[in-house]
Amino acid sequence: MVNVNVKNGELSQAEINAYIAHGKEKYPEKTIESMDISLDGEYVDVEYHFSDIPFQRIRRITGYLVGTLDRFNNAKRHEVEDRVKHSLS
Repeated sequence: MVNVNVKNGELSQAEINAYIAHGKEKYPEKTIESMDISLDGEYVDVEYHFSDIPFQRIRRITGYLVGTLDRFNNAKRHEVEDRVKHSLS
């Protein structure tokens, strides 16, 4: 369900559905959470608001690309604890 806010006028449900379908076509990899449709005479401004995309941080630790340390054995965990962390400042 997409929450739609129409400003400065009214649109039929068919027109709103067309703008939703256009957004889904234009941004197939994203999920539209809501949209603002602003009317100004013959001009229409559409602003899409998307759901957050889950992001997992991947780091290179002790030669391995990992997201979490849960699969490391005790030796690798100690190796991570003993690392020297460098700052960019």
